Amino acid sequence: MNALKNRAELTAMNIVNAIVGAGLFLSPWLFGFSDHQTASWNAWTVGLLVAIVAVAAVAQLQAWEEWVNLALGAWLIVSPWILGFTALASAFWCTLAAGLVVAVLAAVELWLLHDDRTRVTA
Repeated sequence: MNALKNRAELTAMNIVNAIVGAGLFLSPWLFGFSDHQTASWNAWTVGLLVAIVAVAAVAQLQAWEEWVNLALGAWLIVSPWILGFTALASAFWCTLAAGLVVAVLAAVELWLLHDDRTRVTA
């Protein structure tokens, strides 16, 4: 029973990650920074990757998918400084918020997958 409950929780977290990825993909148009090439391409590319990996994890849960999303979330957190768009507030906050959500959810999922007390059998 515990494994089924955790599987449902992991599926819900992956659905949230997919929604965050889709929202990040749309954010340049929604928040008006589509004219800033670097920030837009970062949001489009990483948002699409996050959504694809999250949907793949919903279909067939694998630990590598969570590692990829953890890396993508970490990239989103540092990318405004690396790519130089910290002065563009809408892009900065969208990217930072999405990165924090994706990274935290991926870390929690990895913890649930690897914790012996809450072992998930996919």
